[in-house]
Amino acid sequence: MKIVMVYFKKGLVTVAAWGLGLLIFVPILWTVLTSFKTEEEAVAPNLHILNFSWTLENYIEVQARSDYFHHFWNSVVISFGSTAIGLVIAVMAAWAMAFFPRRNTKDILSWMLSTKMMPAVGALIPIFLIFRDLNLLDSKMGLIIIMVLINLPIMVWMLYSYFKEIPLAILEASRMDGAGLWSEVTLILAPMALPGLFSTGLLNLILVWNEAFWTLNLTAADAAPLSAFIASYSSPEELFYAKLSAASTLAIAPILIIGWFSQKQLVRGLTFGAVK
Repeated sequence: MKIVMVYFKKGLVTVAAWGLGLLIFVPILWTVLTSFKTEEEAVAPNLHILNFSWTLENYIEVQARSDYFHHFWNSVVISFGSTAIGLVIAVMAAWAMAFFPRRNTKDILSWMLSTKMMPAVGALIPIFLIFRDLNLLDSKMGLIIIMVLINLPIMVWMLYSYFKEIPLAILEASRMDGAGLWSEVTLILAPMALPGLFSTGLLNLILVWNEAFWTLNLTAADAAPLSAFIASYSSPEELFYAKLSAASTLAIAPILIIGWFSQKQLVRGLTFGAVK
């Protein structure tokens, strides 16, 4: 009876996992298929799963109307730039909190995480005015700064949990052997926490790539990333489902490919230190 229950629970978990996966995958598949339809077929009341007129017209028109590679390059610079800067700051902060804790260290970590609970629109006006006065509106540097600030609490929290799993005795031994701060971080700490660093960086990369609120409110044209590229096909006057789907597919394709090839490293990093 126990064996039956064990297999029943495993089967139930498997079915639930497949169900959740399909729930997430179906909208993506629908978007990709719609991008190859004509506008008439995209808004037709009857669903055309595969039986429709396949066309690349939407992709051609999207590229002709908007410079996709300009927005793509902006997304690459903003995502990788904010991830690199954020990792440097987060490593230093998490290293200090994990290996040199104070009585209020956990309070500081809780306060940092609590800032993520505030609605972004609540800080929009002051940040907009500050960026205006500093000439950071519609600039890649401005978006890099704001992306580092909004995602830094999560990065510090993740790296803090990874660093706490590293035995302090290893670092103390390296200090006794004469290792300085730079050697301790780069030669001892970083290699041991590499899965955590990778998963933290990849998660931040995904969050920045998909960010829409700040990119739509702080950019116009020069620094607009792919999220603004998608929003440009939303019109109150006419529905462009097929072209909007083509723009969305072009925007999400790079990060989906990166996530697909990095899934093993991401899972390993997210579970790093979970089992002692």
